[in-house]
Amino acid sequence: MRQKYGQNFLINRGVIAQICDAATGLSRGKILVEIGPGRGALTVGLLERGARGLQLIEIDAEMVKILRASLPGGAGVNIFEADFLDFDLNILPSGEKFFVGNLPYIAAAEILDKVLGFSEFSGAVFMFQREMAQRITASRGSEFYGPLSLLSQARAEVKSLCRVSPGSFNPPPKVESEALIFTPENKIPPEKFAAFKKIVNAAFAYKRKNILNSLSESLGIEKAEIADVLQRAGISVNARAQELTFEDYLNFLEAARTSSKLLI
Repeated sequence: MRQKYGQNFLINRGVIAQICDAATGLSRGKILVEIGPGRGALTVGLLERGARGLQLIEIDAEMVKILRASLPGGAGVNIFEADFLDFDLNILPSGEKFFVGNLPYIAAAEILDKVLGFSEFSGAVFMFQREMAQRITASRGSEFYGPLSLLSQARAEVKSLCRVSPGSFNPPPKVESEALIFTPENKIPPEKFAAFKKIVNAAFAYKRKNILNSLSESLGIEKAEIADVLQRAGISVNARAQELTFEDYLNFLEAARTSSKLLI
């Protein structure tokens, strides 16, 4: 089994059907983009459900050859041999984009970040290893709650589609997987997202320290300045990053706008 790029090919027909049903149902009138189609299990399922004008982005040259040789003609499938993280999405046909894919674990978080930040993003159905799916969907109080939770949920509503056993893949991974559905929900204006991301990452940089110490050390700003912003945001200096809600971080962001040292 070829493992140059660590592929675990989805073979469970029931799971393939669930993902393809969700993707085609939610992407009507939009440009459907599949990331890492591999041998085309999802691609074929999407075509069988009437998807046309599919845009495929695949890093593995061998998989690209298989796709070009096996996919039916006349469906308007466009295949790009490229690393998605390096790929210029503006090359794709203009219009709202809906993404689908069984994402590689090692790059899944970066791929998700790029998709959610794309101006023409209109939704997605993605497969992740289950622990990452739990981190994406976690709420305050969960052991999985962290930057990935906040930064994903700031830009999309996230729902679970299905959990997937290791035996659904060839070769089987050592852990469970989970497919998630993403629907755009911009809780933060795009122009403020970079600042929000900066604050969230700084807050979680030292999870065992309180929010005052973590932000001060991460941002290199004296505690008095941070404490003043926390007070105006209604946040205890003794709270920890994982105890704060999404709204707490938004409140901090707004309060920080008047701080010349934070430069947010």
